[in-house]
Amino acid sequence: MMVEVLKSKIHCAKVTEANLNYMGSITIDEDLMDAANMIAGEKVAIVDNNNGERFETYIIKGERGSGAVCLNGAAARKVQVGDIVIIMSYALMDFEDAKTFTPSVIFPDSFTNKIII
Repeated sequence: MMVEVLKSKIHCAKVTEANLNYMGSITIDEDLMDAANMIAGEKVAIVDNNNGERFETYIIKGERGSGAVCLNGAAARKVQVGDIVIIMSYALMDFEDAKTFTPSVIFPDSFTNKIII
């Protein structure tokens, strides 16, 4: 049996931009992507802690070290710059493997979105 489990999570990042005039997606600083074990094109679920919105999109690689967390296209209507979001990706795994799997979870600085060591 296969189960879907949390693979990666960026917990409480600040939205730095909302760009309605760009084709859909979320642009994420490449440093955050690497730390959370996420890749460009990966499907993500996003939760906005400020307004309760929940939606899905895919990742576009952002400039490394920029702290960018930018919602693009229709998703830009679901957030405001400065909102705090949780970005999660999931993976299908064998049930037994999933029991011992540990997801990558990061907690960036809530003002700069830089990796906290």
